[in-house]
Amino acid sequence: MSLQTVIEKKLSDLFSPEYLLVENESHMHNVPAGSEMHFKVQIVTDSFENQTLINRHRAINNALKEELAGPIHALSMHTFTPDEWAKRNGQVQDSPPCQGGGK
Repeated sequence: MSLQTVIEKKLSDLFSPEYLLVENESHMHNVPAGSEMHFKVQIVTDSFENQTLINRHRAINNALKEELAGPIHALSMHTFTPDEWAKRNGQVQDSPPCQGGGK
């Protein structure tokens, strides 16, 4: 099972999101082809109601603690309630280009 699939399953099982997108952004970095090290997560769930941004990120970090201790090098998180997501029209910023390592 790919690391991306593991991340998707863990977040889906724990948060029952209205929307979840896990993107492997490793290709944007100076890593071997096929790597799974850099990820972007967009998640929309009622679970984040009345939670601060830091607590939302802590919840994601806790859910993925095994992966963050090993194969994941970088994790970008965009965490929203359904109302916040609607106000953004379902849009998040693109990840910035890699600043190191030859890309």
